Amino acid sequence: MRVAFGCDHAGFELKPVVLNYLRKLKIEVIDMGTHDRESVDYPDIAALVSAAVATQEADLGILICGTGLGMAISANKVPGIRAVTVSEPYSAAMARAHNDANVITMGSRVIGSELAIMNLKAFLDTRFEGGRHCRRVDKMMRLSEVSFPEAQSSD
Repeated sequence: MRVAFGCDHAGFELKPVVLNYLRKLKIEVIDMGTHDRESVDYPDIAALVSAAVATQEADLGILICGTGLGMAISANKVPGIRAVTVSEPYSAAMARAHNDANVITMGSRVIGSELAIMNLKAFLDTRFEGGRHCRRVDKMMRLSEVSFPEAQSSD
């Protein structure tokens, strides 16, 4: 398995914890930064990791910022990405099993090292169940193709 990893300055504290865990599992990591605590813009990091997943350079992506929220919003703008913010293992597992999530985001200001590892374990150990969930994931992914008529003015 090959995983693209990225964090911003707020997520930098969890970076060594996550990378050490992945290496322990013998998972190949593509480290897309950041490489120090200097302030960076999380959408830039999310774009790098998401592009690697979308082009199949990586199988999955992991993003960490302060809350995980900005990373998820940014990642989900990339076609083909299904990014979820998780704060506990059940959601991490269900995101993979039912939503075929391919990017996990976490907030270093929300969770600690132990919970981050528990979330990663659940995410990495769970496979997409397929079946009825395929139809739902297909519908979800087609939402980006929907165009909405302009709002009518009530002048």
